[in-house]
Amino acid sequence: AVARAMGLEEPDLYRDTWVRYLGYANEVGESFRPLVPVPVVWASYGVATAYVTADAIDKGRKAATVSDPTRVGVAVVDTFVWQSLASVAIPGFTINRLCAASLALLGSLTRWPLPVRRWTTTALGLAAIPLIITPIDRTVDFLMDSSLRKLYRTPGEPPTSH
Repeated sequence: AVARAMGLEEPDLYRDTWVRYLGYANEVGESFRPLVPVPVVWASYGVATAYVTADAIDKGRKAATVSDPTRVGVAVVDTFVWQSLASVAIPGFTINRLCAASLALLGSLTRWPLPVRRWTTTALGLAAIPLIITPIDRTVDFLMDSSLRKLYRTPGEPPTSH
């Protein structure tokens, strides 16, 4: 972290550049679910899953240059599980349920035409994305620190930053 702050460490392609936004593809897909065919939503999950997989492989390759094979496996598994939960499963479910509830409530509480309700739901879903990222990331860190990471982390070692 210190080396990165001092500019001595090269940026992480999957966390420090525009590539990171590919991990949010499924949240965008879920937000647009009321407006687009379902295969478009599923394609957004494909993009997000490809991002998660590429990041895990990248962390494994980086670990391979400085670590033993066990640490490589740990880097891949830790990154894949963390990203799968924090970038795909939990935010996808959260935006899906938020949009479903929004569309249902707008249908019962307003007389707005269906296209207006659908666009409003999409706008609410998109607006929620930046609000859910940090709480989900922190929750996944806590869950992994309390479970999976106990299997392979040295006591007192800080968690890897995501």
